Amino acid sequence: MPDLSGKIAIVTGCASGIGAATVRRLRADGAEVLGTDINAEKGAALCEETGAAFAVQDVTDTATWPQIVAQAVERWGRLDILVNNAGTVSSLSIEDVTDAAWDRIYDINIKGTMAGCRAAIAAMKVNPGGSSGAIVNIASTSAIAALPTDVAYCSSKGAVRVLSKSIAVHCAQKGYNIRCNTVIPGATDTDILAQAENLMPGLKDAVAQTSPLKRLADPAETAAAIAFLASDECPYMTGAEMLVDGAMMAVHPGF
Repeated sequence: MPDLSGKIAIVTGCASGIGAATVRRLRADGAEVLGTDINAEKGAALCEETGAAFAVQDVTDTATWPQIVAQAVERWGRLDILVNNAGTVSSLSIEDVTDAAWDRIYDINIKGTMAGCRAAIAAMKVNPGGSSGAIVNIASTSAIAALPTDVAYCSSKGAVRVLSKSIAVHCAQKGYNIRCNTVIPGATDTDILAQAENLMPGLKDAVAQTSPLKRLADPAETAAAIAFLASDECPYMTGAEMLVDGAMMAVHPGF
């Protein structure tokens, strides 16, 4: 397990799924964590369970991002890790998507992620002892192989991939010791999928079959990859993307 003792982390979308698993994992690895979520009840309960701090946050309210980062810095003296996990879907094709639906997806999935990175870098570059930090942005296999049924989600997650690369190169060229990588989960057993299963019985099994492993990922499996990228175990990894998809993206479409 990576040793995150002494590290200070912010994890967005902490109330459930990959976000909740990430808070649990980072805490288990020794980090102090500020979890944030728009769902105050579930987010606070998760953080109380794990010993993390909690703040209510709407990631689309970009003006509040510096305040969230300041909470972590004021409490623990620095910021070492940001995990931009908050995200949402719309399930609308190019013919069905509305301006409002498009804007909502982009505000959460890409603008919120950008604002988090911007605020985190401002703190990380002046950390005690010199610039340092690790940013992990959560994308999706839909950023690589798009779904026809959700044009906004797929394109926004594709934007997250390239955003992360741009940030990685920028920080490297500036001489900041700040890395930025992307984790790309495949079909994962989250609350969002469970809600969809209620509307479309059998969906979870159908989604599981898209992976050669023929099962859904446990959120903890994705959290393990996040913890690795957040740690000091991979100082030369930046601008990279780590697939946690059960070989879904490795399969030729004819097989």
